[in-house]
Amino acid sequence: MSDLGALLRKAREQRGYTLEDIQEYTKIRKRYLEAIETGEYKVLPGSFYVRAFVKTYAETVGLDAEEVLRLYQKELPQPPSTESVKVEPRMKPSRRSVQHNDRWGKFAVSLLMWAFPILIAAVIYIYLSNNKDAGTKELNPNPPITSDTTTPSPTSSIVPSGTPIETATPPPPVSTATLTLKETKNSINYYDVSVGAGHQLIVNVTGDCWIEVRENNKKGKVLYTKSIKEPIKLNFELTAPIYVNVGRTDHVEISVEDAIVDDGNKPGSSKYIFTPPSGTTDTAQ
Repeated sequence: MSDLGALLRKAREQRGYTLEDIQEYTKIRKRYLEAIETGEYKVLPGSFYVRAFVKTYAETVGLDAEEVLRLYQKELPQPPSTESVKVEPRMKPSRRSVQHNDRWGKFAVSLLMWAFPILIAAVIYIYLSNNKDAGTKELNPNPPITSDTTTPSPTSSIVPSGTPIETATPPPPVSTATLTLKETKNSINYYDVSVGAGHQLIVNVTGDCWIEVRENNKKGKVLYTKSIKEPIKLNFELTAPIYVNVGRTDHVEISVEDAIVDDGNKPGSSKYIFTPPSGTTDTAQ
Protein backbone atom coordinates (compact mmCIF):
# COMPACT_ATOMS: atom_id res chain seq x y z
CA MET A 1 0.00 0.00 0.00
CA SER A 2 1.31 3.48 -0.91
CA ASP A 3 1.67 6.34 1.59
CA LEU A 4 -1.10 8.28 -0.18
CA GLY A 5 -3.38 5.24 -0.15
CA ALA A 6 -2.73 4.67 3.55
CA LEU A 7 -3.61 8.31 4.31
CA LEU A 8 -6.90 8.12 2.39
CA ARG A 9 -7.83 4.77 3.91
CA LYS A 10 -7.13 6.01 7.45
CA ALA A 11 -9.28 9.13 6.91
CA ARG A 12 -12.07 6.96 5.48
CA GLU A 13 -12.03 4.53 8.41
CA GLN A 14 -11.99 7.38 10.97
CA ARG A 15 -15.28 8.63 9.52
CA GLY A 16 -16.80 5.16 9.49
CA TYR A 17 -17.05 4.97 5.67
CA THR A 18 -16.72 1.80 3.64
CA LEU A 19 -15.54 1.67 0.05
CA GLU A 20 -19.18 1.12 -0.93
CA ASP A 21 -20.06 4.40 0.84
CA ILE A 22 -17.33 6.29 -1.03
CA GLN A 23 -18.48 4.70 -4.29
CA GLU A 24 -22.05 5.87 -3.64
CA TYR A 25 -20.99 9.39 -2.66
CA THR A 26 -18.45 10.01 -5.47
CA LYS A 27 -19.79 7.68 -8.23
CA ILE A 28 -16.23 6.32 -8.65
CA ARG A 29 -16.08 2.54 -9.13
CA LYS A 30 -14.99 0.52 -6.15
CA ARG A 31 -12.12 -1.18 -8.04
CA TYR A 32 -10.66 2.26 -8.83
CA LEU A 33 -10.92 3.25 -5.15
CA GLU A 34 -9.15 0.02 -4.15
CA ALA A 35 -6.43 0.73 -6.73
CA ILE A 36 -5.87 4.21 -5.28
CA GLU A 37 -5.52 2.83 -1.75
CA THR A 38 -3.05 0.13 -2.88
CA GLY A 39 -1.11 2.44 -5.21
CA GLU A 40 -1.90 0.39 -8.34
CA TYR A 41 -2.55 3.42 -10.55
CA LYS A 42 -2.24 1.40 -13.76
CA VAL A 43 -5.74 0.03 -13.11
CA LEU A 44 -7.19 3.52 -13.63
CA PRO A 45 -8.01 4.67 -17.19
CA GLY A 46 -5.28 7.36 -17.31
CA SER A 47 -3.04 9.73 -15.36
CA PHE A 48 -5.58 12.55 -15.61
CA TYR A 49 -8.23 10.39 -13.92
CA VAL A 50 -5.76 9.43 -11.15
CA ARG A 51 -5.42 13.05 -9.96
CA ALA A 52 -9.13 13.76 -10.40
CA PHE A 53 -10.19 10.64 -8.47
CA VAL A 54 -7.65 11.26 -5.68
CA LYS A 55 -8.90 14.85 -5.30
CA THR A 56 -12.54 13.75 -5.09
CA TYR A 57 -11.67 10.92 -2.64
CA ALA A 58 -9.76 13.35 -0.38
CA GLU A 59 -12.61 15.89 -0.35
CA THR A 60 -15.16 13.18 0.51
CA VAL A 61 -13.22 12.03 3.60
CA GLY A 62 -12.69 15.63 4.79
CA LEU A 63 -9.06 16.20 3.71
CA ASP A 64 -7.58 19.25 1.98
CA ALA A 65 -7.43 17.92 -1.59
CA GLU A 66 -4.98 20.53 -2.92
CA GLU A 67 -2.58 19.92 -0.02
CA VAL A 68 -2.79 16.13 -0.54
CA LEU A 69 -1.97 16.48 -4.26
CA ARG A 70 0.94 18.79 -3.44
CA LEU A 71 2.47 16.49 -0.80
CA TYR A 72 2.16 13.32 -2.89
CA GLN A 73 2.74 14.74 -6.39
CA LYS A 74 5.88 12.60 -6.83
CA GLU A 75 3.92 9.44 -6.08
CA LEU A 76 1.17 10.20 -8.60
CA PRO A 77 1.78 9.49 -12.30
CA GLN A 78 2.44 12.60 -14.36
CA PRO A 79 0.39 13.42 -17.47
CA PRO A 80 2.20 12.82 -20.79
CA SER A 81 3.95 15.83 -22.30
CA THR A 82 2.41 17.29 -25.41
CA GLU A 83 4.17 16.49 -28.68
CA SER A 84 5.81 19.32 -30.55
CA VAL A 85 3.98 20.31 -33.71
CA LYS A 86 5.98 20.77 -36.87
CA VAL A 87 5.33 24.09 -38.55
CA GLU A 88 5.06 23.83 -42.32
CA PRO A 89 6.95 26.56 -44.21
CA ARG A 90 4.67 29.10 -45.82
CA MET A 91 4.83 29.66 -49.57
CA LYS A 92 6.07 33.06 -50.66
CA PRO A 93 3.56 35.03 -52.71
CA SER A 94 4.47 35.67 -56.33
CA ARG A 95 5.75 39.05 -57.42
CA ARG A 96 2.70 39.56 -59.62
CA SER A 97 0.27 39.09 -56.75
CA VAL A 98 2.32 41.48 -54.60
CA GLN A 99 2.09 44.20 -57.24
CA HIS A 100 -1.66 43.58 -57.59
CA ASN A 101 -2.15 43.91 -53.86
CA ASP A 102 -0.11 47.13 -53.78
CA ARG A 103 -2.37 48.72 -56.42
CA TRP A 104 -5.51 47.82 -54.48
CA GLY A 105 -3.94 49.06 -51.27
CA LYS A 106 -3.14 52.49 -52.74
CA PHE A 107 -6.66 52.72 -54.17
CA ALA A 108 -8.21 51.90 -50.79
CA VAL A 109 -6.08 54.55 -49.03
CA SER A 110 -7.09 57.21 -51.56
CA LEU A 111 -10.77 56.25 -51.21
CA LEU A 112 -10.59 56.58 -47.43
CA MET A 113 -8.87 59.99 -47.67
CA TRP A 114 -11.79 61.32 -49.77
CA ALA A 115 -14.55 59.57 -47.85
CA PHE A 116 -13.49 60.77 -44.40
CA PRO A 117 -14.04 64.55 -45.00
CA ILE A 118 -17.38 63.78 -46.71
CA LEU A 119 -18.48 61.75 -43.67
CA ILE A 120 -17.48 64.58 -41.28
CA ALA A 121 -19.43 67.13 -43.35
CA ALA A 122 -22.52 64.90 -43.34
CA VAL A 123 -22.40 64.49 -39.55
CA ILE A 124 -22.10 68.28 -39.05
CA TYR A 125 -25.02 68.94 -41.41
CA ILE A 126 -27.29 66.46 -39.61
CA TYR A 127 -26.33 67.91 -36.21
CA LEU A 128 -27.06 71.49 -37.28
CA SER A 129 -30.37 70.48 -38.88
CA ASN A 130 -31.60 68.78 -35.72
CA ASN A 131 -30.63 71.72 -33.49
CA LYS A 132 -32.32 74.22 -35.81
CA ASP A 133 -35.59 72.27 -35.78
CA ALA A 134 -35.54 72.12 -32.00
CA GLY A 135 -34.77 75.85 -31.66
CA THR A 136 -37.63 77.04 -33.92
CA LYS A 137 -40.31 75.54 -31.69
CA GLU A 138 -41.79 78.26 -29.44
CA LEU A 139 -43.92 77.80 -26.41
CA ASN A 140 -47.24 79.61 -26.15
CA PRO A 141 -46.65 82.21 -23.41
CA ASN A 142 -50.42 82.64 -22.85
CA PRO A 143 -52.08 79.35 -21.89
CA PRO A 144 -55.76 78.99 -22.88
CA ILE A 145 -58.31 80.21 -20.33
CA THR A 146 -61.06 77.74 -19.52
CA SER A 147 -64.57 78.64 -18.43
CA ASP A 148 -64.56 75.95 -15.72
CA THR A 149 -64.86 77.85 -12.43
CA THR A 150 -65.73 74.93 -10.19
CA THR A 151 -63.74 74.72 -6.98
CA PRO A 152 -61.93 71.41 -6.53
CA SER A 153 -63.23 69.42 -3.61
CA PRO A 154 -60.72 68.60 -0.89
CA THR A 155 -59.61 64.98 -1.02
CA SER A 156 -57.18 64.86 1.88
CA SER A 157 -56.36 66.81 4.99
CA ILE A 158 -53.38 69.13 4.88
CA VAL A 159 -50.76 68.72 7.60
CA PRO A 160 -49.41 72.09 8.81
CA SER A 161 -45.76 72.73 8.05
CA GLY A 162 -43.43 71.71 10.87
CA THR A 163 -45.89 69.25 12.44
CA PRO A 164 -44.20 65.84 12.91
CA ILE A 165 -46.04 62.84 11.50
CA GLU A 166 -46.12 59.88 13.83
CA THR A 167 -45.44 56.50 12.25
CA ALA A 168 -45.78 53.09 13.85
CA THR A 169 -42.42 51.48 14.66
CA PRO A 170 -42.37 47.76 13.77
CA PRO A 171 -41.62 45.49 16.73
CA PRO A 172 -38.19 43.80 16.80
CA PRO A 173 -38.08 40.31 15.26
CA VAL A 174 -38.74 37.50 17.70
CA SER A 175 -36.94 34.18 17.38
CA THR A 176 -39.34 31.52 16.15
CA ALA A 177 -37.18 28.44 16.67
CA THR A 178 -34.89 26.87 19.28
CA LEU A 179 -32.25 24.15 18.96
CA THR A 180 -31.42 21.89 21.92
CA LEU A 181 -28.46 19.46 21.75
CA LYS A 182 -29.93 16.32 23.31
CA GLU A 183 -26.89 14.01 23.00
CA THR A 184 -23.90 13.04 20.87
CA LYS A 185 -23.78 9.35 20.01
CA ASN A 186 -21.60 7.51 17.43
CA SER A 187 -20.26 10.91 16.23
CA ILE A 188 -23.85 12.11 15.52
CA ASN A 189 -25.21 15.25 17.21
CA TYR A 190 -28.90 14.82 18.07
CA TYR A 191 -30.86 18.10 18.15
CA ASP A 192 -34.44 18.61 19.37
CA VAL A 193 -36.08 21.42 17.41
CA SER A 194 -38.88 23.72 18.52
CA VAL A 195 -40.03 25.47 15.35
CA GLY A 196 -42.47 28.26 14.52
CA ALA A 197 -44.53 28.51 11.36
CA GLY A 198 -41.68 28.04 8.87
CA HIS A 199 -40.54 24.44 9.45
CA GLN A 200 -37.46 25.13 7.29
CA LEU A 201 -34.02 23.51 7.74
CA ILE A 202 -31.48 25.72 5.94
CA VAL A 203 -28.00 24.49 4.89
CA ASN A 204 -25.89 27.46 3.72
CA VAL A 205 -22.70 26.26 1.93
CA THR A 206 -19.96 28.91 1.63
CA GLY A 207 -17.09 26.86 0.13
CA ASP A 208 -15.96 23.48 -1.20
CA CYS A 209 -17.80 20.77 0.71
CA TRP A 210 -19.52 17.40 0.34
CA ILE A 211 -23.16 17.33 1.60
CA GLU A 212 -25.46 14.38 2.36
CA VAL A 213 -29.08 14.82 3.55
CA ARG A 214 -31.39 11.87 4.33
CA GLU A 215 -34.72 11.21 5.96
CA ASN A 216 -34.65 10.06 9.62
CA ASN A 217 -31.08 8.63 9.80
CA LYS A 218 -27.96 7.76 7.74
CA LYS A 219 -29.75 4.80 6.12
CA GLY A 220 -32.93 6.69 5.27
CA LYS A 221 -34.13 7.95 1.90
CA VAL A 222 -31.64 10.27 0.18
CA LEU A 223 -32.91 13.86 -0.10
CA TYR A 224 -29.66 15.40 -1.39
CA THR A 225 -26.04 14.29 -1.90
CA LYS A 226 -23.39 16.18 -3.82
CA SER A 227 -19.83 17.52 -3.75
CA ILE A 228 -20.34 21.31 -3.96
CA LYS A 229 -17.78 23.71 -5.44
CA GLU A 230 -19.63 27.05 -5.27
CA PRO A 231 -21.69 28.81 -2.54
CA ILE A 232 -25.32 27.61 -2.40
CA LYS A 233 -28.26 27.68 0.06
CA LEU A 234 -30.37 24.52 0.46
CA ASN A 235 -33.82 24.43 2.11
CA PHE A 236 -35.57 21.31 3.46
CA GLU A 237 -39.04 20.93 5.01
CA LEU A 238 -38.58 19.92 8.68
CA THR A 239 -41.78 17.93 9.13
CA ALA A 240 -39.90 14.75 10.13
CA PRO A 241 -36.39 13.96 11.44
CA ILE A 242 -33.59 14.87 8.99
CA TYR A 243 -30.03 13.46 8.93
CA VAL A 244 -27.28 15.85 7.70
CA ASN A 245 -23.65 14.87 7.01
CA VAL A 246 -21.14 17.56 5.96
CA GLY A 247 -17.53 17.02 4.85
CA ARG A 248 -16.22 20.49 5.86
CA THR A 249 -17.96 21.96 8.90
CA ASP A 250 -16.16 25.32 8.51
CA HIS A 251 -17.70 25.75 5.04
CA VAL A 252 -21.31 25.16 6.14
CA GLU A 253 -23.83 27.05 8.32
CA ILE A 254 -26.92 25.08 9.40
CA SER A 255 -29.98 26.82 10.83
CA VAL A 256 -33.65 26.23 11.56
CA GLU A 257 -35.46 29.44 10.64
CA ASP A 258 -33.35 32.03 12.56
CA ALA A 259 -31.70 29.61 15.06
CA ILE A 260 -28.11 28.73 13.99
CA VAL A 261 -26.32 25.49 14.95
CA ASP A 262 -23.18 26.15 17.04
CA ASP A 263 -20.76 23.73 15.32
CA GLY A 264 -17.48 25.30 16.44
CA ASN A 265 -16.49 26.11 12.82
CA LYS A 266 -14.04 23.21 12.72
CA PRO A 267 -12.47 22.02 9.42
CA GLY A 268 -13.46 18.34 9.82
CA SER A 269 -16.72 16.56 9.03
CA SER A 270 -19.87 16.60 11.22
CA LYS A 271 -23.12 14.62 11.40
CA TYR A 272 -26.47 15.76 12.76
CA ILE A 273 -30.04 14.56 13.24
CA PHE A 274 -32.69 17.29 13.67
CA THR A 275 -36.00 16.15 15.18
CA PRO A 276 -39.09 18.43 15.15
CA PRO A 277 -41.65 18.26 18.00
CA SER A 278 -43.95 15.86 16.12
CA GLY A 279 -41.14 13.64 14.78
CA THR A 280 -39.54 10.54 16.25
CA THR A 281 -36.02 9.46 15.37
CA ASP A 282 -35.11 5.93 14.31
CA THR A 283 -31.71 5.50 15.97
CA ALA A 284 -30.69 2.56 13.76
CA GLN A 285 -27.28 3.37 12.28
